[in-house]
Amino acid sequence: MSGTVPTAAPVVPIRGRLRPLGLDQVRITGGFWAQRQSTNAAATLPHIEHWLERAGWIGNFDLAVRGDLSRDRRGREFSDSEIYKFLEATAWEIGRTGDAELESRFRAMVRRVAAAQEADGYLNTRFGRPGQAPRWSDLEWGHELYCIGHLLQAAVARARTRPGADDGLFEVARRAADNVCETFGPDGIDGLCGHPVIETALVEFARVTGDDRYLTQAALFVDRRGHGRLSDVEYGREYFQDEQPVREATVLRGHAVRANYLASGAADVAVELKDASLLDAVRIQWVNGVARRTYVTGGQGSRHQDEAFGEDWVLPPDRAYSETCAGVGSVMLAWRLLLADGDPRYADLIERTLFNVVSTSPAADGRSFFYTNTLHRRELGTLPDADRPSLRAAASLRAPWFEVSCCPTNVARTLASLSAYVATSDDEGLQLHQYLPGTVEHRLADGRDLRVSVATDYPHGGQVRVRIESDDDRPWSLSLRVPGWAAQGATLTVDGDTRPVGPGLVTETRTWRRGDEVVLSLPMAPRFTHPDERIDAVRGCVAVEHGPLVLALESVDVPGVETVDELRVDTSQPPRLVQDRVTVRCWRVHPRDHDWPYRSEQVESAPTVGETLDEVPLVEYHDWANRGPSTMRVWLPTGR
Repeated sequence: MSGTVPTAAPVVPIRGRLRPLGLDQVRITGGFWAQRQSTNAAATLPHIEHWLERAGWIGNFDLAVRGDLSRDRRGREFSDSEIYKFLEATAWEIGRTGDAELESRFRAMVRRVAAAQEADGYLNTRFGRPGQAPRWSDLEWGHELYCIGHLLQAAVARARTRPGADDGLFEVARRAADNVCETFGPDGIDGLCGHPVIETALVEFARVTGDDRYLTQAALFVDRRGHGRLSDVEYGREYFQDEQPVREATVLRGHAVRANYLASGAADVAVELKDASLLDAVRIQWVNGVARRTYVTGGQGSRHQDEAFGEDWVLPPDRAYSETCAGVGSVMLAWRLLLADGDPRYADLIERTLFNVVSTSPAADGRSFFYTNTLHRRELGTLPDADRPSLRAAASLRAPWFEVSCCPTNVARTLASLSAYVATSDDEGLQLHQYLPGTVEHRLADGRDLRVSVATDYPHGGQVRVRIESDDDRPWSLSLRVPGWAAQGATLTVDGDTRPVGPGLVTETRTWRRGDEVVLSLPMAPRFTHPDERIDAVRGCVAVEHGPLVLALESVDVPGVETVDELRVDTSQPPRLVQDRVTVRCWRVHPRDHDWPYRSEQVESAPTVGETLDEVPLVEYHDWANRGPSTMRVWLPTGR
């Protein structure tokens, strides 16, 4: 590893328009995200560790040491990856807080993992031992490379937060990475993994070690994709993004998590190798995927059968799969493109996805989770069995654990490392992309130390007050993002001078003094949002947003109404903020029943209008289903 102090962040490119700041440079001190980080540390991480033990997934490594895997192994083929994602989340959390007790538990788990590694570096509890399928015998579904990718990411987190730690994780990862390069290099198996993630992991491992072998292998995996090397399956090779080379694809497609992970790996390779055409291809895929295949929440994936993107404009709210892991993958991809290009549109999507997908998955207590994030719940949900993993990803209420529990660990590692997605630097100064109470500091290349503090109650309030906490006799630049949703009414105040600003980055360059303040004021009136007319499923509906938050109508807020489908919203009156709740005016309707659901005249089938309901409160979408079973919808039908 390099002798310089590493940036404690998940993504540290060698070049780009912007440079990331790490956990030691950005501190979240309060507000929305500090509360969620606290819950993640106090509740979610212990909850995950409990279930990894209870489900037997970490015990698989002990079985490997004893030689009992073929008889007693538990969990799906990818269960090893959940241990590695937990280790990554724990590494970031230790880097954030220095928790000594968590450090002890981390080391204990690393010892159990390390003991199961084979002499040549191979590490997997599902393949390769007596009584098991041979190594690399199921590249489509086996997830061997996927698991190794998450192992490498855990090691990267540890190396960047505790460089030189003597726990052994980094050497385990290095040996596993070397085994991958030897096995799948130019003279090895001409294959790739059905589930991307090894690509991003190898690039980041190369960045940490300075060893280009890992970058070369990542680039090889990216270039192999799209040439039919994986077997065709019932969902088509598009499911694996193996039907079209990355450089030729023009939209995110197939399995939504795989698509985002692959595009992230391709962006990493492109940046490191200065491959402009590859980076252009990823940009185009992102632009079209966001413009045509993304829900208002930022969620991605509208097909349940293959957890995949649908075709353009196919975004049914009641069939939204919107897997939490796809949201995490979307954040990963947008962040890489933001670092490469500096375009604030990427930060806009990150904000939307963090507030309305990633923060929606965990319950308020941090001990149950949505795997998928529907935008319309037609029937009351059923409470899952708290003592058994949920068999269904599309659970109607948050479940404590799943047979496929990728989402809890993905949320945990994202929240633990969240401060690394807040701000960046360049040669001129600092850029703030996400707003939360905290501090940001950075040392410029010329040795000058910059430090600012941020005071805000965002996302519920629109004022962001940035105070300069360092003195300098030379000018530097401070940039703030004006979100795309704040198209009208945003202002910036500097030194008593207030001016209107529009969406994008607004930059102030001056000689700053300690105590100087910049105040960004964003328009926070709740608003109706109208869908693109090509989205058939929500034509005639509106959503309600409040700042960056998507809101929902939940039946527990409408006494006497079992299903919110009985309501129609009155758009002649804008949403109102009443005692800290956004409200809308609705009509309740009573549809007529018929023996055939189609009529030649619209008037015949029109529902009868019941009472008018004023000031119907909406819930912030990320908080829905925290008060028991309910019906819910984000897109509200209009008219009578």
